[in-house]
Amino acid sequence: MIRHRLGERDAPVYTDACLARLIFVTGTSPDVESGSGTSVGIAVLRHALVGSGHAVDLLAPSGGRGPMSLPARLAFDLRVRTRVRRLSASIPPPDAVVGFDLDGVFLPRGGGVLHVAAIKGTLAEEAEHERGLSRLRLEAEALLEKRHARRADLVIAPSAHSASAIRRFYGVATDRIAVVPEPIDLARWRGALGDFRGSPSAGGRILCVAHLYPRKDVATLLDAMALLPSDARLRVIGTGPERKALLARAVGLRLGERVTFAGHVPFDRLAEEYRSADVFCLPSRQEGFGIVFLEAMAAGLPIVAARAAAVPEVVADRECGLLVPPGDAPALASALQSLLGDASLRQRLAEGGRRRVAAYDAPIVARKFLAAIAGAPRELAGLRTAAANPAAVSR
Repeated sequence: MIRHRLGERDAPVYTDACLARLIFVTGTSPDVESGSGTSVGIAVLRHALVGSGHAVDLLAPSGGRGPMSLPARLAFDLRVRTRVRRLSASIPPPDAVVGFDLDGVFLPRGGGVLHVAAIKGTLAEEAEHERGLSRLRLEAEALLEKRHARRADLVIAPSAHSASAIRRFYGVATDRIAVVPEPIDLARWRGALGDFRGSPSAGGRILCVAHLYPRKDVATLLDAMALLPSDARLRVIGTGPERKALLARAVGLRLGERVTFAGHVPFDRLAEEYRSADVFCLPSRQEGFGIVFLEAMAAGLPIVAARAAAVPEVVADRECGLLVPPGDAPALASALQSLLGDASLRQRLAEGGRRRVAAYDAPIVARKFLAAIAGAPRELAGLRTAAANPAAVSR
């Protein structure tokens, strides 16, 4: 059994039983409300790795809620450089240091420890879909993320679309990029979903879960709601800079009580929201992956989404959902109406989603993550052995 201490100040304590020894570096808030899907993906991956017998030391800011300012994040990354150098000199040394998004931009190079940049959602691409101060910050962060990706020995992207964006925006060669999807903790979700029984429905309840940024395009979903019959209901879970504008848009469309903005909710409440809905809809124009689509599949919800960015890789059209052109409110309304009015279609797509999401279960993705690291151009015998022996990795 591996003993490890967590936190920026405490080094992990490794034993001979460790299959892999990794350091995760992230300045993203662990608070889901402000940390978005990035914090969820990191936490789930780390939990799966540790649960499989690996040691993962997490270097993250201590205390506080909400995203850090850019200067504070830069200061964090400068401190991490010293911390990683000290850990890399320990015995045994880590097999790899994994910096998420821009974090790890100042990590020391060389020293025999693999440097991995795990880019969750290419910031330069996200910036193209934002505006105002949010866009300016993303553009500044994208310059740092580009530097991080170009300095790393290996870049891990969550989708083929993201890998293409990393090549296009950051100039990283194809042979230095590996694609590993985002994970979902199916055991946790199935346990939470199994504990809740929603009231019977005639099939008119739509759920949207998103951080409310322009690129999520919840505005088009509201426009589509205005085209649906009056018995259709929408619940929007999440917060973000677009909330006020979206509330005003709902008022202007005279949607009234047909739309509820519920804000951020804790995990147990979120599971209830999924379980009590009939259809999941998020018409994002840009997604590096889209963890919420996995959550919807786990909950047995058919999905309506836009055919954009990485979404078609996650949501197979006509298998677990219906995809429409991005920004097309009439097409979105038509797809929603098709599902709301056809229980058998909802059931067929729900079953397809349950089958599809099994491939993204955290232990499976953790093995793919280790295999990607093992395939990097460094001699990491322990990781190569572990990746070549799935039974050992999943023990």
